[in-house]
Amino acid sequence: MSGMKASRDPGVLQLALPIIFSFWFRAAFQWVDTIYASSLGELGDASIAAIGLTAPFEFLLIACWVGTSNGLTSRLAAAMGARQGERIKQLIQATRGVVRWLQLSFLLLAAGMWILADRLPLDPVVAQQFKLYGPALLGGSALTSFWAIIPDSLVKAHNDMRSTMWAGVISTLVNFTLNTVFVFVFHWGILGIALATVLARLGGLAYATRIARHHETARVKAGLDVVAGVFKKPLKAILSLSIPAGLSFALLAVEGLAVNGVLASRPESEALLAAWAIIDRASRFLLMPIVAIGVVLLPLCARMWGTRNLSGIKRELSTGLLLALGYSIFFALPLTSLLASPVASGLTDGAAAREAARLGLLLVPLGVLLGGPMFMLRSSFEGMQEPRPGLLASALRSLLFVVPLVLLGLHLAPRFGHAEIQGLMIGASIAAGLSSLLLGTWMRAFLRTATDHGSEPHSSPPPV
Repeated sequence: MSGMKASRDPGVLQLALPIIFSFWFRAAFQWVDTIYASSLGELGDASIAAIGLTAPFEFLLIACWVGTSNGLTSRLAAAMGARQGERIKQLIQATRGVVRWLQLSFLLLAAGMWILADRLPLDPVVAQQFKLYGPALLGGSALTSFWAIIPDSLVKAHNDMRSTMWAGVISTLVNFTLNTVFVFVFHWGILGIALATVLARLGGLAYATRIARHHETARVKAGLDVVAGVFKKPLKAILSLSIPAGLSFALLAVEGLAVNGVLASRPESEALLAAWAIIDRASRFLLMPIVAIGVVLLPLCARMWGTRNLSGIKRELSTGLLLALGYSIFFALPLTSLLASPVASGLTDGAAAREAARLGLLLVPLGVLLGGPMFMLRSSFEGMQEPRPGLLASALRSLLFVVPLVLLGLHLAPRFGHAEIQGLMIGASIAAGLSSLLLGTWMRAFLRTATDHGSEPHSSPPPV
């Protein structure tokens, strides 16, 4: 079966461009918040620091969103490829229950953040801004963003990456408009910034919902669902992929919490936290094209794995990795070299925060180059119904590699005449590179064994 012709679906190169623009626009959400926070006068650096402190919790929300979406998208794509319409209905119904539990969980977490904000060992001004921004963003996002999982997954399962792009564009434009009104007209400060982000997500949700309904109506009318079959446990079918995928992203939130904890204990904590918030935003923004390619690879690999088109999987993954390499060297590196100083100067007030941000931004491309492949490899494994390798590599990165190497970098950098932020960035980049290398080696062995056996190398998809 591995020698079958590739499916008629377009390849990663054709699908990548619109999803890259989509993810860049979504990443612009965070830049909009940071830019508007920098305009809050003497509260600017404290507000940016508060956004940075919220980032790990926001990333935890994203982890749950992405994990559920990845599991649903993979199962939907496989069901569509197999023409099993009853399974699609089961998956959508089961996901509605997951969404409700996620909403409740993050509303409780937001309440806990509000209660504990004043008890954290932070500068009082930073703590107050964090208390305003964090709970509003997290609680509001829980109510608006999780419902987008179902339409977004349906659209991606139909390989309509262009509509995913437009959903991101709409949300970003609404976010920019609301930020302007809430900050400069209503003068709501950092609370207005959080509310603008929360409400803006409704624009993308409305658009994605309309497109998803259009695709599903067309699919049903076409009469393509000619194969019988249902899941015995549809919720288990989703969670068997969603939980490992979500945990992989949640571990990145652990990294963020660890770095914030280290920087908060430094003498110039406000400056370092503000600089790190900008560096973290830049890293996520520049990683978006690579993460987007991973998102494209997931449904592609799911369909190809269903027909054992292993040569197609190898081809698309190789194309994605080459795109990431060229992007890191020829786009991310020149861009950060050109913009590091202007961005640092424009988004910070104090000299210490400005210099730390500038030095850290110059090293962001190194992290993109070394850490980017892991996102594509992990998504490819998930598309092949094998989430465990990605979870293990993420766990090793977050729990074994990052914290020790970051602490080592912070300790050694001053001894060699460099700033602490440079040591932090180099340590984090090496940790990311080690996890990419581990997962790449695993993928090579996995595909080689699958090719030799003509089927799954050592296991079947989880029973569903």
